[in-house]
Amino acid sequence: MAVLSFDALAARVRGLAPRAGSTTVVAVDGPAGSGKTTLAARLAARLDDAPVVHMDDLYPGWDGLAHAAAAVASEVLRPLAEGRPARYRRWDWHADRWAGRVDVPAAPFLVVEGCGSGSTPGAPYLALLLWVEAPHDVRQERGFDRDGDGFRPHWERWARQEAVLFAAERTRERADLRIDTASPVPHDPSREVVATSGV
Repeated sequence: MAVLSFDALAARVRGLAPRAGSTTVVAVDGPAGSGKTTLAARLAARLDDAPVVHMDDLYPGWDGLAHAAAAVASEVLRPLAEGRPARYRRWDWHADRWAGRVDVPAAPFLVVEGCGSGSTPGAPYLALLLWVEAPHDVRQERGFDRDGDGFRPHWERWARQEAVLFAAERTRERADLRIDTASPVPHDPSREVVATSGV
């Protein structure tokens, strides 16, 4: 277990060879409420404001985790690797339907964050896979605070999908770095993370 600054993490990413064409891709995966979105934003800011693809935009509703895990590879990562424009369909959660396509800008770095971002269909294109975790109760509280009561009836439904996907994909075991966002180890969360493996 070690405290790692975001600057040091960004330096590690900069030292990696790109595996999606000329783009170095970092996946930030882990269960709901673990802190992936916040971590991804802080890392992207230190990678020349790298674009961030949010898996939330690719899930076709509350039962769409497996779909999105495949879609991010076929619509974003593989096109980048083949030198083609990367575009993905965005899900409108309020209208409960697809709502057009989003272009992913060409850039030296790309951060993909969300449940399923590190799944095996996209694994060949990832330079670094981060697994972000926190205890169940902490994650649940964060999820409800973030998404309000709208998430409450779907929490267990989503958690079951996560459990199936993560077990089949062995995402946590394959991660290059595991990060505990609820660690009691003294650190400044705005500048540092606590890595439990892969340092």
